[in-house]
Amino acid sequence: MAFLQSAPPRQPIFRAPPVVLWLIAGLALAHAARVMASPAASLAVISEYAFVPARYSHAFMAAHMGQAGTLWDRALPFVSYMAVHNDFTHLTVNCLWLLAFGPTVARRFGALLFMVFFILCGVVGAATHLAFNWGSTMPVVGASGAISGLMAAAVRMLPQALPWAIPGEAPLAPIFSRPILMFTAVWVAINLLAGLTGLGSGGEGGLIAWQVHLGGFATGLLLCGSFDRLRPRGQGMPLE
Repeated sequence: MAFLQSAPPRQPIFRAPPVVLWLIAGLALAHAARVMASPAASLAVISEYAFVPARYSHAFMAAHMGQAGTLWDRALPFVSYMAVHNDFTHLTVNCLWLLAFGPTVARRFGALLFMVFFILCGVVGAATHLAFNWGSTMPVVGASGAISGLMAAAVRMLPQALPWAIPGEAPLAPIFSRPILMFTAVWVAINLLAGLTGLGSGGEGGLIAWQVHLGGFATGLLLCGSFDRLRPRGQGMPLE
């Protein structure tokens, strides 16, 4: 006996929380504004908002008769560098990774905690780069450090993807569990290979700041549990 069945509902094209899509749109708009500006203005943006370790070296600034600026001037690049990208390819790759890992974290944390977590991972990523590159004049740009933190958190949230898990309520995978340790080892190896050999860097103008990636990843891995305890219970959100 045959039965008439209604057609299955159409799935949305983007299955990501609005905060992730707005973040991607913001990064894209920031890049578009810079590339459409005059060459002089574009260079000024990089000089002002990229993360340059030499800016924090008193010895370097004194030797080159430079001005370190106010506390705000020196603090802002820890965040603003995430909104500056080298080129369209750099932006596209970062946005794709953000779209891949961001939704898992955003659904679990909610929009506010997600953004705080994203920024914190990026800030620690910049601080890690500063520790290893004190006095370097090479500007660091891009949101990949913050996205690496989201990647680490998303990997710890894998148990909630199990068929029997209650969305947003499954426990995080332990840091020292086999899957997390294996993923971490692979991610560290990839970044060391790419950063130390220049593999896939695209030349001197696009060197991979691997310390930023590892600093952001470690932050996401270690602080994911603390942020998870801050979220309201039942924060796990269904797909829009």
